[in-house]
Amino acid sequence: MLTKRIIPCLDVKDGKVVKGVNFKNLKFAGNPVNLAKMYDVQGADEIVYLDISASPQGRKTMINVVKETAEQVFIPLTVGGGINELRDIRKILKAGADKISINTAAVKNPNIIKEGSQKFGSQCIVTAIDVKRNYTLKKDKICVDVSNGKCWFEAYTYGGRESTGKDAIEWAKQVEKLGSGEILLTSMDADGTKKGFDLALTERISNEINIPIIASGGAGGLEHIHEVLTKGKADAALAASIFHFKKYTVGDIKEYLAKKGVTIRI
Repeated sequence: MLTKRIIPCLDVKDGKVVKGVNFKNLKFAGNPVNLAKMYDVQGADEIVYLDISASPQGRKTMINVVKETAEQVFIPLTVGGGINELRDIRKILKAGADKISINTAAVKNPNIIKEGSQKFGSQCIVTAIDVKRNYTLKKDKICVDVSNGKCWFEAYTYGGRESTGKDAIEWAKQVEKLGSGEILLTSMDADGTKKGFDLALTERISNEINIPIIASGGAGGLEHIHEVLTKGKADAALAASIFHFKKYTVGDIKEYLAKKGVTIRI
């Protein structure tokens, strides 16, 4: 079994880390560089920065925060938000990030995945897919049995503000073909609820593709992380609230997973 990864996610708005529920009602959660340093010390496998103010307002990602973090944090850093073209990718990587994450730009212009992976390597390109369940069934969508009936999974852009009409399962298969190295898969329904990941979503997409999936949205307890890495078949679990508000450390989670037999870097 491949080693599973634990990844703290820092949603950054106007240079500060924030956390909300279902992408709304944001609360201040700390300084991005300080939190990233703390998670590095705790044993995090990677860090993800998502500038949630960047895409909707057409702003570019905060390069200075990336530079400062890269100087002080020595685990892989993924940065997303406001990345629209190849030169944006180059700037972020040059500032010290190891990978970039794109969502809105990829939906608008899928070729950015292909061009980015060809120019910088597929290992640098993470495609973020924000997903919401849609219970209005359609013939041209892949319908999935879930605990409360049937639904299809719809992809969203602009930080969860705009529906795309795209089937997230089909979109995941497409981004793999285009050369994306990983998928950062966020359940908008579960995000910030602390009630567990959307296992139906993660498992289904994991069964359809061969590139790693980072599962996001819903982590509230140790068992939730275990479930998504086993039943949900995710390669990595991403969490925010449980770390930022000090419910658990990265070490707590890794110790729990190791006892459960999950292959993890201690």
